[in-house]
Amino acid sequence: MQHASAPGIGEHAFLSDCGGSALVGPHGEIDWLCVPRFDAPPLMWSILDAERGGAWTLEVADAAPVRRSYAGDSLVLETVWEGERCRLLCRDLLAVRPAGEGLEPVGALVRFLTCLDGDASVRSAVRARPDLGRAPARWEPEGEGGLRLGPDTILSGGPAPHVNADGDAEYRFDLGSGESAAMVLDHGGVREPCGTDTARRLAETTVESWRSWAARTTYEGEGAENVRRSAVVLRGLLHEESGGLVAAPTTSLPEWPGGPRNWDYRYVWHRDAPLVVLSFLRLGHTHEARIYLRYLLSATGPPITRLAPVHDLDGRTPPEETEVEGVHGYAGSRPVRVGNDAAEQHQLDVYGHVLDAVLSYQQAVGDLPEQKVRLADEVVEAIRSSWREPDEGIWEVRSGRRHWTISKVYAWVGLDRAVQLAELLGRQDEVPLQEWTADRDAVHTDVLEHGLDPATGTFTQAYGAPRTDGSLLKVPLLGFLDGRDPRVVRTLDRIADELGGPGALVHRYDPEGTDDGLRTPEGAFLLCSFGLVSALVLAGRADEAHERFARLCSRGGDLGLFAEEMSDDGAMLGNFPQAFTHLALIEAAVNLRDAGDTDALHAWARHRDGRSAHTENRESRGR
Repeated sequence: MQHASAPGIGEHAFLSDCGGSALVGPHGEIDWLCVPRFDAPPLMWSILDAERGGAWTLEVADAAPVRRSYAGDSLVLETVWEGERCRLLCRDLLAVRPAGEGLEPVGALVRFLTCLDGDASVRSAVRARPDLGRAPARWEPEGEGGLRLGPDTILSGGPAPHVNADGDAEYRFDLGSGESAAMVLDHGGVREPCGTDTARRLAETTVESWRSWAARTTYEGEGAENVRRSAVVLRGLLHEESGGLVAAPTTSLPEWPGGPRNWDYRYVWHRDAPLVVLSFLRLGHTHEARIYLRYLLSATGPPITRLAPVHDLDGRTPPEETEVEGVHGYAGSRPVRVGNDAAEQHQLDVYGHVLDAVLSYQQAVGDLPEQKVRLADEVVEAIRSSWREPDEGIWEVRSGRRHWTISKVYAWVGLDRAVQLAELLGRQDEVPLQEWTADRDAVHTDVLEHGLDPATGTFTQAYGAPRTDGSLLKVPLLGFLDGRDPRVVRTLDRIADELGGPGALVHRYDPEGTDDGLRTPEGAFLLCSFGLVSALVLAGRADEAHERFARLCSRGGDLGLFAEEMSDDGAMLGNFPQAFTHLALIEAAVNLRDAGDTDALHAWARHRDGRSAHTENRESRGR
């Protein structure tokens, strides 16, 4: 499933400082680096073009990487190199420090090496290729022992780098047992060359900062290790300064090798909003839920005539989608794209996502200012005026609008959550609550009349289209119908039968039959794969759900990271790591944990309470 010379997408490690990101390949190469922001032009990008893209390589003479892991609950990668003459530990990290309850970037990429045994001879080349090769890469001397690239980037360490014959920066040094060396790329933090002692402090502070943050994760139960890793990944995708959570830190990693399904995901999709808020709240991270919701309400602020499905980190429209010429693409997958035109689409589900997130947060925390709460009024009116219209749908098809069943379900969600929010705040006399309730019930009736296939008794992908769709797994998860309702159960079985694959995988739809504008193959959708786990729990089939969950989690590799999609043979596909996959994993774990607690399952599905009913019941038993 991958090009012979390209490391697998899932073989990479993810680094983040809650501002920018990097990917580290299995041989110690940093082949993707976007700093100081997730959406910045990449400085290194050989994952998209091995010849032109640039990378930060690492070589240890007569040794190879044999083991790698994260340092506890952190995004500090530890790789052990072994050979006949040495054993060496490399710590790779984007430095962070505490910032109140959060984490903030220091502005430095650190590679800290310690020889554990023997004698190690190290060579490391920094081949920067700024802005997908559209900007020059000229290193100039900087201070005592440093090199400067442009106005904001300083490369230093102990020992110091030099410029080699190819014009790239390079380190060469030997280490004896117990000795250490540091290589530091400062992209706006330290602002001066760093030696070994400074780099060691940055590494130690970063590990401790992540561990302190992760220690506040309160989850216990099903899949705890996977949930904790997913929580750290989500924190790494959350931009501390703005509060936006990017869908993924990469662009143009293909959903099928050699195909055209290559998109820029370094932006904030509001379809993730309810699970972002609920997951952070359920795991004990109120600060993250708060700054994310602050971003969401700012990006979708009034006046509301149309809610865009995606914004950039500043809450603005992402750059216009463009194809970058001359870039080979991962495994020859072209085009390589920057920007995303999904922002121009009409997606009815977005309105429901926003109100779902607002209700969940207000129930749990209750500190939204009045003007933000009143934003719900405008969102509701937008739903009421548009729910009967066709839209591009949650999958962002590029073949025209249609009446997607899940879009109508999310219109119901928006109205339902707005009614709950008004009742929660005692605003029954301030808003037309009876009209909202009547419209909510009208949407529900409309879906049951037009979104069911009379021949099979299952929900359909779109009105008048008898195909099934993985998005329909959300019907019970959103509380639209009870999970044991025969129409729901038949839909789950049909999805598993028609869209299921090996290893508990589930595709989102049939690309050919759906006519999504591309009609090309893609991998199984991991959001839907974990979504079926949750839906099965609500259907009372916990044993089947447990088995599927275990099989899916076992495919996360040695670092527990998941992409957007997966091939039948287990290769990760699409942008990596993917936020909604990790969100769906957390949702599945919580549902499995609470499988025997009907009240807890219903609370999660209808989002009536930001706290876990499981926790509440346990606390009440202790009183």
